[in-house]
Amino acid sequence: ADAIAAALEAGLDDLVVVHGGGSFGHYNASERGVSTTEGTHDASAVLDIHGAMKTLNQFVLSRLLERDVDAVPVHPFSAAHRDREGQLDLATGQIETMLEEGFVPVLHGDVIAHAGAGATVISGDELVAVLARDLAADRVGLCSTVPGVLDEDNAVIDRIDDFDAVAAVLGASDATDVTGGMAGKVRTLLDLDAEASIFGLDALESFLDGENPGTTID
Repeated sequence: ADAIAAALEAGLDDLVVVHGGGSFGHYNASERGVSTTEGTHDASAVLDIHGAMKTLNQFVLSRLLERDVDAVPVHPFSAAHRDREGQLDLATGQIETMLEEGFVPVLHGDVIAHAGAGATVISGDELVAVLARDLAADRVGLCSTVPGVLDEDNAVIDRIDDFDAVAAVLGASDATDVTGGMAGKVRTLLDLDAEASIFGLDALESFLDGENPGTTID
């Protein structure tokens, strides 16, 4: 929150923030057997997962607002859906308008309606990909718990432009993660036109300043 506030104060504009589920969303989704491909028709399960994510989102918003960041929520459950083939449709017109009016939209991993499957999980990584495409993002950054994509010796891989070249060292998340872990992040970012970076929290400030810390994905 401090890094975001400082970057905006220094002149950064048109910033969209997306946060993942952490121990809030992933735990509830896992307990209910819901993932990006496995759905549920149980409204109580949907409410549990969505409610947990709204709670986390409110914590994030409150921390940003404490630092005078004009952050506002966008809940994917009310703005997105999947068709029967799993194709994601996310409305972004309201996000463009928020940016034009000086707000910082804050989205999050969530559950969304899925034709033929009830409701499935949408990951923060998926949201980033759609937003980057539809909003023609110049830069994309994923802040992780590690300083970048790590090789077999736990050294940061400087650049990735081919998934197969690093597939062997991309494991799943250490925590409960129903959305694909680091491998899912790399696959998602490789599909983008915009240059992307994966980095740790210590490097967030430098990324917001225009640098490319951690691992560059192109």
